[in-house]
Amino acid sequence: VQLQASGGGLVQAGGSLRLSCAASGFTLEHYAIGWFRQAPGKEREGVSCISSTGGSTHYVDSVKGRFTISRDNVKNSVYLQMNDLKSDDTAVYYCARGGVCIVTDQEFSVKPQFGSWGQGTLVTVSS
Repeated sequence: VQLQASGGGLVQAGGSLRLSCAASGFTLEHYAIGWFRQAPGKEREGVSCISSTGGSTHYVDSVKGRFTISRDNVKNSVYLQMNDLKSDDTAVYYCARGGVCIVTDQEFSVKPQFGSWGQGTLVTVSS
């Protein structure tokens, strides 16, 4: 039972990547899925979150208008399309599942969170 993030890589500033979060051992459609990232020397931060139905999406201000989260429950996957990438987007990206997205001024999470963070996928944006 795990989530596996993939799709990272090295890209030039202004380029695009699409990250995938694939579920194995369980059905992803029952969960909210959040994308999080951790840059070197920084704490992990929330990037985007999508409700279990896909009807509600959330983004941290720094990626609004550039990133798009989506889900395909038939493929048991969630995606993060990242456009106009910037050097500040360089980080290891993780996906996590939970009951609902919690997005406030003080918090960006999925709660309750189920399972561990997993390995993540590295995104490196060169300037």
